[in-house]
Amino acid sequence: MTASVESTTVTTGSGTISHDVGAQSLRQAFSRFPSGVAALCAIVNGEPQGIVASSFTVGVSLEPPLVMFAVQNSSRTWPIVRGAERIGVSILGESHEGVCRQIASRNGDRFAGLNLASTDDGALFLEDAALWLDCTVESEFPAGDHQVVLLRVHGHESHGDANEPLVFHGSAFRTLKDNALV
Repeated sequence: MTASVESTTVTTGSGTISHDVGAQSLRQAFSRFPSGVAALCAIVNGEPQGIVASSFTVGVSLEPPLVMFAVQNSSRTWPIVRGAERIGVSILGESHEGVCRQIASRNGDRFAGLNLASTDDGALFLEDAALWLDCTVESEFPAGDHQVVLLRVHGHESHGDANEPLVFHGSAFRTLKDNALV
């Protein structure tokens, strides 16, 4: 069965709005919005486990303290990580592009050679991250081909300006310096 995709355009005073909402067109459109990159990691059965998310959002709620991200329904690692007592969220810094690719890899030891820190509850963090958040899963909601996951924050540690956040924009990793934000 093939899904039909509407691909009409509407001309406005300042441009043209495409109604092509196919996956490739939307992926390209969504790439225009910059986002931070987070590694969500835990020690599960004595082994490091983790995923990377560019859909991570801080400040969802201050009372209670909640953050969120979206994970693909097809993720093989999230079902493992979600069962951890605590999940460490590391907001990746500009020096972590290779680390991001390594943790997101489907092959090999995804944590080989990484400098890690963990809590007694099993939250796992990447050294030199811009921010650490110690979290538990609050709730999950279906959202099409993803799950939206709310995480409750139990603690945090900011690492100042030592490692500016890594940014995903235009389908590429960038730094805040790249964009010359003023």
